[in-house]
Amino acid sequence: MTPHHSEDPRLWNLPAEIALLGLRAPMTRREAIRLGVLGTAGAILARPRCAAAAGPVAPAVTTPPPLRAPTAKSVIQIWLWGGPCHLDTFDPKPDAGPDYCGPLRTPLATNVPGMRISELLPLLAKQADKYALIRSMSHGVNGHETASYTVQTGRSSGGRDVFPGVGAVVSLFKGYDAGYKGLLPPYIVLTELQGRFSEAGFLGSRYKPFATGGDPGAQRFMVEGVVAPGISNERQESRRELLHQLNSLAHAIPDGNSRLAALAQCEQDAYEMILGDAGKVFDLDQESSEVRDAYGRTTFGQSCLMARRLVERGVPYITINFKGWDTHKQHFQIMRRKLPELDRGLATLLQELSQRGLLDSTIVWAGGEFGRTPKILWEAPWGGGRNHFGKVFSTLIAGGGFRGGQVLGASDARGEDVVERPVHPSDLIASVYQRLGIDPAARLPHPEGNDVRAIPAPTDGGRRAEVLRELI
Repeated sequence: MTPHHSEDPRLWNLPAEIALLGLRAPMTRREAIRLGVLGTAGAILARPRCAAAAGPVAPAVTTPPPLRAPTAKSVIQIWLWGGPCHLDTFDPKPDAGPDYCGPLRTPLATNVPGMRISELLPLLAKQADKYALIRSMSHGVNGHETASYTVQTGRSSGGRDVFPGVGAVVSLFKGYDAGYKGLLPPYIVLTELQGRFSEAGFLGSRYKPFATGGDPGAQRFMVEGVVAPGISNERQESRRELLHQLNSLAHAIPDGNSRLAALAQCEQDAYEMILGDAGKVFDLDQESSEVRDAYGRTTFGQSCLMARRLVERGVPYITINFKGWDTHKQHFQIMRRKLPELDRGLATLLQELSQRGLLDSTIVWAGGEFGRTPKILWEAPWGGGRNHFGKVFSTLIAGGGFRGGQVLGASDARGEDVVERPVHPSDLIASVYQRLGIDPAARLPHPEGNDVRAIPAPTDGGRRAEVLRELI
């Protein structure tokens, strides 16, 4: 197949480390967390690639399919914090030789003809018809902070503003301001914030995520602010009753006072999260042992189960921060631990969402800030490690109306360069917004009144983002 370039990827290359200290975002007190979603953009007329580079390729489609009506209501973003290697996950290169593929030399055939993935992902191999792989992601940024910022916002770092990440934008357009009624925050992170940049950017703390803390894989999921260590539900009820007895102000003022009524409602909502049905969503013991075992009794596996439960409650945006992918040393030893965890949790999540009729309304997005160097660093001090690599990386996208069983784009024989259909993070973000029914020209409320759109455009200093029509 003749490589197709919609744009010279060299135009995207940026310095590896760009300090974010010049960016600025309003520093305000943390408020109630609210969520929403943004705009989407563009149109792409590139040919799809429907099979892996390692296998047969389906016939090219000369006319792009029309965009389907939006169906997505929620997003589960699985953030592989640190940057997973594309060669060892979704873009295997067994013919590149041991200095590139290392000991992972036998990729698995999937249930989609021609698509092969890592030998350490056997469960995902059986679910390939449910997801698409983008093998030509590229931004050219090699620093964790700057690459994370670009993948999460679709914009280059180094300007005057800190732009909001996808979750905060979803919080703006699909959260409380858009009629979201749930007591659960509309933007939830399992279990800790990324810490690489301000998720809410200039939108402010109102749109920051609620980080659960705790460990869903522990005997009891200690959600911060919801589950108190060492305090039973019965004791919480006793404390609430004592509080009411001591509330002399409420007893002295006649019924009907609007301010007291508002305070009482806040208290009711808080205790609903702690003791009521809303808080029970965090109690994974309500799931059967068989289901919990299927996800894997790990922090990541139980986070995937928790994300499914949050989607069932209508939460618009959930991020799972899956740490441990920054493998400069002992890369393959770590992969033999991390990839089976990813395989079990993600494959079970896709299967359960499909079985419960939720996959078409839930986008599942799995990837990190970049890939890793295709050539293995055998020499000291690395001892078989891989470094940061922003020229090429892979992303998995499923559900929400994205077409499964597809491979978009390609890297070269060693995974060192994009050779077909380069995809910038802003293109993927634009596509996610399109599936959520977000106007690509939607304005973001900038603190200085600047005309800033949901998707970067040449008019505001960005590149033109294009919806990935081949996958929609």
